Formats: sequence, structure tokens, C-alpha cells
Amino acid sequence: MATTGTLKFVIASLLLSATLQGQTRPPIIGVAHISLRTDDLAGARNFYGKVLGYQEPFGGASNTATEFKVNDHQYIRLTSDLTGPEQDRLIEIAFETTNARQLRDYLAGKGVNAPAKVERDTDGNETFAIADPDGHRVRFVQYTEGSKQTQDAGKHLTHDRISERIIHVGVIVKDRSAADALYRDVLGFQLQWYGGMKDDRTDWVSMRVPDGTDWVEYMLNVNNPTPRTRGVMHHLALGVPSVAAGYETVTKRGLTADKPKVGRDGKWQLNLYDPNLTRSELMEPKPVETPCCSPILTKQ
Repeated sequence: MATTGTLKFVIASLLLSATLQGQTRPPIIGVAHISLRTDDLAGARNFYGKVLGYQEPFGGASNTATEFKVNDHQYIRLTSDLTGPEQDRLIEIAFETTNARQLRDYLAGKGVNAPAKVERDTDGNETFAIADPDGHRVRFVQYTEGSKQTQDAGKHLTHDRISERIIHVGVIVKDRSAADALYRDVLGFQLQWYGGMKDDRTDWVSMRVPDGTDWVEYMLNVNNPTPRTRGVMHHLALGVPSVAAGYETVTKRGLTADKPKVGRDGKWQLNLYDPNLTRSELMEPKPVETPCCSPILTKQ
């Protein structure tokens, strides 16, 4: 016969399980940051700082790491721990949520291998990370009152910025259905567009955050990538009103770049590369030609 203590434990466990299963997902509102490795921090500072026009908040004087502020909610982070050209430059992608603890509980209730608890990072924000099916570290951040980011609101935002928003981040995905099981089915991301280099092939899938306009881009059909190819695939995209104006700006700032082109999604785009070949893609928000393969979902 079960003891009273055992029965209480069983009941408590059942109640906890029911609570987690019924946990609602808090909003996921956009890209928070992308973290990258480099072995040339001075060159990275020239590219992200001088060419792209972003400032380094929070001192920015470290010889091992820094970050560049795109807006009050989005950052490009760099650490100087790249050990060789074959090492992946991508460290993590991150999304902003309004409630990190609730999101952690929600993911745990859905069977995702989430950490036991949310941490308060060195910046003072609530955060935790998981691994997606391809092993990419995906972080969720809740900016909290008094953190470095909230105290820096409205600062380090100059008119020299090439763009005021990271509109998407891209990661290599081997199995679209496995990625969808996390991003779509659990996290609530929505299909925005898919297309390929040919009309009968899908090489890219754009999955929009559930409560905003940013997206993560699945980079499909990538096998044994060279360092340059990996840098093309693991990338960030910066929204601009005019790619032509962006091209003029970066060339005046001393960067040699290929001329802009219209992508398969019908949008003007310009590919720029940092010293370690990680791509920053300038992209206009609206197509100027009919997108191939599928229509582009507009925000509902």
C-alpha cells in the first residue's frame, strides 16, 4: 500500500505535469542577436563599425570580445576565439521573448531538452539556450529592467548605421521536417516563403517569428561546405530601404563588394563579407519582381 508521502508525491507530480502541458507560450518577438567567432577582431571592428556604421556599447574596449548595436533590441556579437578556417564562425542565434521563465517551462512541457532553470546573464537579462535539431545553439533573451541593454536604450545609435534592423538570421538545416518540429510546431514560427535556385527545388525556407516580422532562414541542401560556403549560409540579413544606397555607402567607406542583384524572392539584395567570410546581407523589404516558387506571407 502506498504511503501518504508517496501519494502526495504522485499527486504533486501529476499536477506539475498537467501545468507544464497546459503552459502557454509567451511571445517571441524577434531576433535578439547573432554571435560569431573571428580571429581578426580589428578587422571585424572595421567591417561592423566603420563600414556598416554600428557602435560598440558597454565600453567596447576588450581585446577578446565585443558587440555592435543595431538597435535597442538587436546586437551583433563577436568573440576572438576562432582557431582555424574550418571552425564554424557561428556561435549562436538568439530571439527575444517577453518571459524567459515561462518560455523555458513551456518548452520543457513540450519535451524539448531545456535547461533546468533560466539564468541571469552578465548583462543582467533573463536567458536560456537550447539546441535545435542541427545542433545550433538557439538562445532566448528577456531584456530586464536595469540590464546593460535597457540602460543603454536610445544610446549608441548613429545616423551612420547601414541598417536599423536585423530582419533575419540563416542557419544550415539538414532535415526540414526536423527543424519544423521545433521552430513551427513547438515555437510557433510561421512559413513566410520558400524557394530555390531552380523552380522545382527548395533551398531556402523562411520561418517568421510568431509575434513579430523577423525570421530564421533554413539553408537546405548544403553538404560538406567549404569555410566560405559556411559563411554564406550562416549569415545575418539587414533590412534597408534602398540596397543601391547601401552599396554606394559601403563602397565610399572602402569596401569592395559585388553589385546588388534581385534574388529569387524578388527582392534587391547585396552580399557583404566580414574578414572571416561571414555574410551580412542587405535586403529591401518588398519584392520588385514576382518571387519564385511561393508567395511571400505578409504580416497578419
